[in-house]
Amino acid sequence: MSFDRRTLLRGAGAAGLTGLAGLALPGTAGADPEDLVFGIRAKYRPFDLIAPRFVQYDTVARPVRDAVVSTDVRPRAPYGSVLVEVRSGTGVVAGLVGDDGTRVLGTYGDGRATIEITRGGTTTVVKSVAANLVAPFQFAVVFNENAVTVLADTTGTGTAWQPLLTERDGVRALIDLRVPDTLGRLSYGYGGRGDVLLGRVRAGYFGQAGVRDPHVVQYADGRPVIRDNKLYLTLTNAGLGFFQQAHWGVWTLDLTDPTRLEQVAQLFFARDGVVLGDHAGQIVLDGDEFVLAMSSWGDFNFAGVHVRYVRTRQNVLSGVHVLPTTPLPLPTDVSSWDPALTRINGRWHVAFVESPAQSPSFVFHPALARGATLESLSRVGADLTVDQTEGTIIQRIDGAWYVLASDGDARLYRVYDLRMRPHGTLDAPYGTNIPHPMVVRVRNTWWLLTFDGTQYAEPVLGYGGHGDFIVMTASR
Repeated sequence: MSFDRRTLLRGAGAAGLTGLAGLALPGTAGADPEDLVFGIRAKYRPFDLIAPRFVQYDTVARPVRDAVVSTDVRPRAPYGSVLVEVRSGTGVVAGLVGDDGTRVLGTYGDGRATIEITRGGTTTVVKSVAANLVAPFQFAVVFNENAVTVLADTTGTGTAWQPLLTERDGVRALIDLRVPDTLGRLSYGYGGRGDVLLGRVRAGYFGQAGVRDPHVVQYADGRPVIRDNKLYLTLTNAGLGFFQQAHWGVWTLDLTDPTRLEQVAQLFFARDGVVLGDHAGQIVLDGDEFVLAMSSWGDFNFAGVHVRYVRTRQNVLSGVHVLPTTPLPLPTDVSSWDPALTRINGRWHVAFVESPAQSPSFVFHPALARGATLESLSRVGADLTVDQTEGTIIQRIDGAWYVLASDGDARLYRVYDLRMRPHGTLDAPYGTNIPHPMVVRVRNTWWLLTFDGTQYAEPVLGYGGHGDFIVMTASR
């Protein structure tokens, strides 16, 4: 897919002139970072088992009894959901099915919810739990990487999903959904068991249980990408489980209504023979190419993390993409994540997080590199006095460039100059987790986009399903 760079440029210019009436805060555009006083303007929780723009299958089920129906619709990455309406009866199945008899299913019947894998004619129940669902109810099976989760909504609203059970290791022991040849043979599927009447069936790419790691999509010189008065940004889409279950998405934020956040692209990455949901990075439009840099959380197993990147002319601001990546040669010999890229005075500046340890506990601090190219970066400096500081952002404020980062121990947003010398802190509310200080100027308004650590169904899913999205604006 190609993109029209002229359209992007026109959109950016138009957004700088119109659509922000009532939002401009006089005097804040030319400010030292410490002069800005941020206050929360909106806080809300994006949650979708299927991302609204990425529904691949939507129908009313035909009568089915003791059978599984293949939709013949396939996802390109192992991040998807099947939602089934049960109108009467209880026996229902949903998940992925293959022509060779391979199945990855969540089921409900006889008072139990299960996750079962069928390969080579043998069916293995990898996990089971007692449950009590009475029709009508809605049933869902979600796969995030190799984690399979079974959920139900008994309210009839389709908005009150509760997980019944989840399993990753037991699924991975029998099948690896990350392998393209394996996933490519599987379609979304659903069916009934016993005397059951099904209603609407939907399937498509997984959305999010929350969002985090906001980073504005920008031009190489630091200007934000804006079209039709919508600011483009990337977010880590929290999955139903730990870091590997999350993936990366491109979103737009309506600058006239900051409660309108919409996902417009799904991004996945191919490396080492598998497709992963690497995330926590940035997209930069550099001439007629997009530069994507991201963190290798997609296969995190406490053996280390590193930053990867790719250049592409595909329009990654729309649609579904699976892109090959290579390591970004950062000047560090320890783990790294949270890359931030900007070209300043003809040289790339890359802020990132260094982490000398992830086990038994995480230790990490902000660092900065620069070079004529992304492949020839030299170390500028790092703040070794902190060890719980991440979320690096590069931003220009009042004519000077700064590196911003979030200190989870001190509970504040730190500001550094381009030598990584401390400059001060931001005056902004600091919530739970380690919220990233995504500061961006649009016309005369300074925004700070971030998140918090609010979890979703942690007793069943464990840590990783966070957080709420938080929008702030600045006054003096």
